[in-house]
Amino acid sequence: MLIIGCDFHPGFQQVAIFDNRTGEIQEKRLQHRDEAEGFYRSLSSPVRVGMEACGHYPWFERLLEELGFELWMGDAAAVRASVVRKQKTDRRDAEHILHLLIENRFPKIWVPSLEVRDVRQLLVHRHKQVQARTRTKNQLQAMALSQGVQKKWKLWSKAGRAELEQLPLLPYAAERRKRLLETLDQLEAEIDELNRRVEEEVRKRPEAVRLRTHPGVGPVTALAMVLTLGPAERFASGKDVGSYFGLIPKEDSSGGKQRLGRISKQGSSFLRFLLVEAGQSAARYDPQLKRFYRRLATRKNRGVAKVAVARKLATRLYLMLREQWTYPQLCQAVMQVSPSHSVVEHPKPTA
Repeated sequence: MLIIGCDFHPGFQQVAIFDNRTGEIQEKRLQHRDEAEGFYRSLSSPVRVGMEACGHYPWFERLLEELGFELWMGDAAAVRASVVRKQKTDRRDAEHILHLLIENRFPKIWVPSLEVRDVRQLLVHRHKQVQARTRTKNQLQAMALSQGVQKKWKLWSKAGRAELEQLPLLPYAAERRKRLLETLDQLEAEIDELNRRVEEEVRKRPEAVRLRTHPGVGPVTALAMVLTLGPAERFASGKDVGSYFGLIPKEDSSGGKQRLGRISKQGSSFLRFLLVEAGQSAARYDPQLKRFYRRLATRKNRGVAKVAVARKLATRLYLMLREQWTYPQLCQAVMQVSPSHSVVEHPKPTA
């Protein structure tokens, strides 16, 4: 087998190649894409390539999959943390990855399939378009306020829209209003179509349909949770899930003294945003979460309470995925209200 440690960059890759039949180690610098593709096509199986998790590599992944080669993705932080020397170069990085592979110390991570990552692009695109719609609405609200019209959300009703279109504006401002309204209409139509596609993807996945039974969890959050979490069995507990999404505090404890900071914000910032948004809705409809939110908002502040509810919601959704529960089954078997916790594990209910 050829074992290759790859230090991957957008324009090139530095590789260290070990042949376990001869014990020979070679080094190469391959430009993307032609030179790199030609090199890998010249190799014969079996080949294992290890590299740090990064972006801009799907074309490389598809190439290795086509050739039947293994691609191992490593935790970039863990790879770097295992380096002792302070000198960092592309050659040293490739050699270090190679040695981790040879010594069976490579911190391999789970990587979703290309199809799963493609559906994630649907969610990200919808999110970006919703943000663009919000920016457009904010500009129109500012134009209305400059004319003494404060209608807030009612500005987007039929009567509010008509009043906005009839505001007396100077020529350039009127032209800008026209363009913004056209942009808003285009974004509304595109978001409606994206919502339809999201609903289709949810219906294809029974686990996402089950997550939607939880109050406050809509199709976007349910689908994003399924696509980002992956197999629930790879997590030992809900605490690991909270850590995976960066919803637990940083810690710098030593000498018997505990020091906790803000949340780590590791993992997917997009799903963390969705969980915080969905948690606020869930806290309005779920009695346990509502009680927990109010108690923590009084003791601390609303910002802390929102994040804490998001973490509890992530734990609940994880349990629903792991045990294949709907929300009523979760309420029956898992939730017991206590002064400090709203989720305690109990035996799985019979169907």
